[in-house]
Amino acid sequence: MRAWQNHWRLMLVVNAAVLLGVFLHKIALPPYVPYIHLLADYHFGFTKRALIGALVSLFATKVPVWLVFVLAGAVWLVTAGLFVKLFRRTFGSDEKSLPLFVFMAGSPFFLKNFMHTLGHFDIYGCLLAIVLLMIPARSLGYVLLAAMFSAALILIHHIHLLMYVPTIAAIVMLRHYIVHDANRQSIAVGIAALAAVGVLFITAQFYGTMKVPESEFVAYLQSRMADPSQTNLLSFAYIWYQPLAKEISDTWARLPHNLLGMPVFALLIWLHTPLWKYFRDLIGALAIETHRHVVTAAVIMISLGYLVMFAIVFDYSRWISNWAVCLFLILHAVKVLPSSKDVPLIPADDRKTMISGWINALIPRVGIVRPF
Repeated sequence: MRAWQNHWRLMLVVNAAVLLGVFLHKIALPPYVPYIHLLADYHFGFTKRALIGALVSLFATKVPVWLVFVLAGAVWLVTAGLFVKLFRRTFGSDEKSLPLFVFMAGSPFFLKNFMHTLGHFDIYGCLLAIVLLMIPARSLGYVLLAAMFSAALILIHHIHLLMYVPTIAAIVMLRHYIVHDANRQSIAVGIAALAAVGVLFITAQFYGTMKVPESEFVAYLQSRMADPSQTNLLSFAYIWYQPLAKEISDTWARLPHNLLGMPVFALLIWLHTPLWKYFRDLIGALAIETHRHVVTAAVIMISLGYLVMFAIVFDYSRWISNWAVCLFLILHAVKVLPSSKDVPLIPADDRKTMISGWINALIPRVGIVRPF
């Protein structure tokens, strides 16, 4: 048994080495999309995708390129640290939980892919969802805080309505509404919060488009650059002008080519089979039937959100990765619900499980659009 567990410890070391390699590779690449999001703010009025840039503008009039990696690296470290703390609180930190930790923290879907997408906005949804999993959920303040988190995510990027807001809603349902007796007041607050988030999304999607000519917008972005000569980093300014219909048409035009990556995604999901089996057993062991139905509905709701994203925006590798991360987080919420029996953790001494763990450890990331 000790020899088997040494394998799982070694996987953690390998994952750390792979993470370092991904980081070194990432900082050598020009941060086209992440950098421009630090430059765009509310200078021309309410604008989609501008919250991060607006916050940066409070502290820096000129934005250096290295700030992308400093800010994103800090968010990554906080997210990783909080996830480790959450895992220990939910599953403990003994040898029995080590394979489960490796399958989550060492997954190419999770921290390694967040390192590859350093500077993109996905990780903010994950971070805020982890916070909601860690704090008390007894009062209506929890529901309001979740609504505020959802609003902030939509202001960072409106696609969070499909990416992490459904997961946040599921966490609120699993940690507050089905654990504590819901009354008219709490239900009314929840409905009002959902409506407010929905209105904010519509406002950002349809009224947050830049209202000045693109040349004027680009000139303003250039004025905020620490090095205005790097105009190549402003090549994605058009995304503040692109309507939803254009995004959908571009996605469907690329669909035949991008669908070629589906077998790879399916293989990566299959490599996490021990984790999915444990998740299934956790749901099946819930003591209250209503809880099982709510969890199943939550998983379906989250998955449908990502299915819609597949039809709208073609960053398929990111969507698959974040979908898996959302399920990792929901698993934590399910674990603390009343259970009718103990569910065995992922076995450390199963050869097939160990092989899957090693393969996942060696895969550096999933990617942004196409696999790898």
